[in-house]
Amino acid sequence: MRTISSICLTAAFLTACSTPAQRAAQKSAEDEQMLTIYGPACARLGYAARTDPWRSCIVQMHQTDGLRHSYGYLPADRGYYGGPYY
Repeated sequence: MRTISSICLTAAFLTACSTPAQRAAQKSAEDEQMLTIYGPACARLGYAARTDPWRSCIVQMHQTDGLRHSYGYLPADRGYYGGPYY
């Protein structure tokens, strides 16, 4: 636990040292990565590409995926059915 908190603290300090242009470039790269990962899935769900509902789908899928990873949920087909309290 201490390792994770020290890594997060180091990342926060390094982010604070970056320039606004560097932060904007990093955010743009993260956005492009989200489009690459979740864009095709939202298109298969029936959303027209490059529309507001398609973008909302991408953001929602990204947030859901992030919550799954942060709380330690694993797919039920692997034999895990709950979160961190099970």
